[in-house]
Amino acid sequence: MKTEKNIFVAFILNICFSIFEFIGGIFTNSVAIISDAIHDIGDALSIGVSFFLEKKSQKGPDDKYTYGYIRYSVIGSVITTVILLTGSILVIYNAIIRIFNPVPVNYSGMIVFAIFGVVINFVAAYFTKEGDSLNQKAVNLHMLEDVLGWVLVLIGAITMQFTDISVIDPILSILVALFILVNAFKNFKAIIDLFLEKTPKNIKIAEITKHLLTINGVEDVHHIHVWSIDGFNHCATMHVVTKKETAKIKHLIKEELMAHGIGHTTVEFENPDEKCVDAKCEIHPIKSSHHHH
Repeated sequence: MKTEKNIFVAFILNICFSIFEFIGGIFTNSVAIISDAIHDIGDALSIGVSFFLEKKSQKGPDDKYTYGYIRYSVIGSVITTVILLTGSILVIYNAIIRIFNPVPVNYSGMIVFAIFGVVINFVAAYFTKEGDSLNQKAVNLHMLEDVLGWVLVLIGAITMQFTDISVIDPILSILVALFILVNAFKNFKAIIDLFLEKTPKNIKIAEITKHLLTINGVEDVHHIHVWSIDGFNHCATMHVVTKKETAKIKHLIKEELMAHGIGHTTVEFENPDEKCVDAKCEIHPIKSSHHHH
């Protein structure tokens, strides 16, 4: 697994570097470097978590997890997002204190660290360039963000070296932290949507229904449910009314849904004269009087 080896290399590089960086931030007294360290630690964690959970999430379905373990990758995302949200809020809080009570910063130390930062993260970004899993793409994006974060710190450090305006440091760190916050928040919303079984963003139920009704022999389609397991693998269930032979229709329906990115489809067929109890699609409360003791 080339992807996994790359992710692992990136993880080790990143963790070591984040620790080195944190020490650097304390040593140079720069919150901008510390906020970048938090950003990097968050990225390293998300890489680590996605590395371990990617393995777990590739396990096929079994009796316990009938859809397989794909959602484990989402848990990884939850953990990382929480860490990044907390980290960036702490950085913003500390930076605001610094704006009002400026602290001397070791600019030349900052410049050295920032050069290191740009180089190491550039190498890591280069390592994670190949690979096609979405995790891998996300990891590579993180790496590129890290490079940009460091370029920002470098520019800031050089500016401060020449102008001695030390307030640049906390302002930079707030920028980096806000960037982290916004991204973490987007992730968080996507995760909530998944757990609320929301219809995936790029899927329009009305459009799918319209397409299915054009299939020869399909008289009606109702009860369409579409949800996503991890944001990329979608599932659907539906009731289809037809008088015709179902095998061919089912094949056409699955093809149509595949085209919409829905890989796992369950179809229930009904005769036109069959009364569908829940055509309205409500989930009916089960009346306990039915249970004979």
